[in-house]
Amino acid sequence: MSIRTERVAGEVQQALARALQQDFSDVSDGLVTVTKVRMSPDLRSGRVYISLMGGTQAPARTLERIRAETPHLRSAVAHSVRLRFVPELYFYLDDTQQEVARVEQLLKQIGEERGQSERIVPGADGNA
Repeated sequence: MSIRTERVAGEVQQALARALQQDFSDVSDGLVTVTKVRMSPDLRSGRVYISLMGGTQAPARTLERIRAETPHLRSAVAHSVRLRFVPELYFYLDDTQQEVARVEQLLKQIGEERGQSERIVPGADGNA
């Protein structure tokens, strides 16, 4: 990405985070975080990755509610970020945290299995 694209992505991310916190806090009963925005080179569209923590609603349901508010969120971006065109926004769940937890669990499990197989049993090596 170019510097301009990255800068615009950062501005859009901040505008969306503010809007989701202040004006659209009812879309989820948990914490909604805008983790990343990737803008197209022409700045006419952006992929918005959100992370959901806590809450009782299914993440898919929260994502559906956010997508239903896309026109209003685009309007919030238009008021905050000065661009020639207001970008189309496409929302996706960011499952990075779940993947990190899964990998950590697998590594922990492997470590425990190796630790059990490498334990020295007294008298097993003939030096008891």
